[in-house]
Amino acid sequence: MRKLSTTFAAVAAISALALSGCGRAEETPGGEAAAGFEEGSAIGVALPQKTSENWVLAEGLFNDGLTEAGYDPDVQFANGGVSEQQNQISSMITNGVEVLIVGAIDGAQLGTQLQQAKDAGITVIAYDRLLTNTENVDYYVAYDNFRVGELQGQALLDGMAEQGEGPYNIELFAGSPDDANAQVFFDGAMSVLQPEIDAGNLNVVSGQVEFNQTVTQGWEAGNAQTRMDTLLSGNYSDTELHGVLSPNDNLARAILTSVTAAGKDLPVVTGQDSEVESVKSIMAGEQYSTINKDTRALVDHSIGMVEGLAAGEELEINDPDSYDNGVKVVPAYLLEPQIVTQENAAEAYANDPTLSELTK
Repeated sequence: MRKLSTTFAAVAAISALALSGCGRAEETPGGEAAAGFEEGSAIGVALPQKTSENWVLAEGLFNDGLTEAGYDPDVQFANGGVSEQQNQISSMITNGVEVLIVGAIDGAQLGTQLQQAKDAGITVIAYDRLLTNTENVDYYVAYDNFRVGELQGQALLDGMAEQGEGPYNIELFAGSPDDANAQVFFDGAMSVLQPEIDAGNLNVVSGQVEFNQTVTQGWEAGNAQTRMDTLLSGNYSDTELHGVLSPNDNLARAILTSVTAAGKDLPVVTGQDSEVESVKSIMAGEQYSTINKDTRALVDHSIGMVEGLAAGEELEINDPDSYDNGVKVVPAYLLEPQIVTQENAAEAYANDPTLSELTK
């Protein structure tokens, strides 16, 4: 069973969840769904800071999709940080939302608010990022983030192999340590890369191979660029850099900017999120790969979960075992990510009106 992190212990069995007659979630014997809630009910969506295009896209999709489905959406970004998100969630609870969908800035810092939601009988869905160290989360909906890391690790190997024989010199970047997904991405990638490191086929020249050595606070591009500058000046004055594991597109572009400024040949650099500028970069032969995690599909599934709860239905779960948040194993529905390179970009984005134009 795959775990969120080796620091978490598997401790809790999954409780059966159902809906009460007033529409709020509560435990019932046998887990059979009771009556749901009415059309027009308020649905809270708490999103983090606007650190990627996908979060911005999700805002509009949730507003439009929930309204079209007959609900009253309350979608808010917490660009001011964790305390702002805490206040926003508390306000949503006070205003009587039936379901709370949370894309957390820091999934471990919302315990008080999630207890308030539980006390109010509100169903909590963790969106994209797992809510940790709390029993008061009912479902998790996301792309398979461990698989994302595996795909990134394999893309790094494939891209370097296209350029010649190894061994290869690489560096590793991870996401923000307050984002529960960052460790999962890194662990997935290292499940592919560590055997090659152990076999001597990959050399991390800086020696920085642990998650806490490679993190990028706040997913900030400036932090990644500064670290890449330091790595290059300290380790690559007379050494060729062949590849860099980057966990997302924003950081990938910062890494490429640093390499270009240093006058080095561009290494193979991975990414994630299919951001417009990175798709352009891939088509130009600069960034090697990204991950297609269609935000439209993730939001659509989240809204489908709301509709299922409103109808008093049992929600579909395709991973009941893997997501231990430190207090309980959270029932999850995972969507499948897709690796994208220049070779398959046109096919991968064929149904995306914006990105498909960039592949022509």
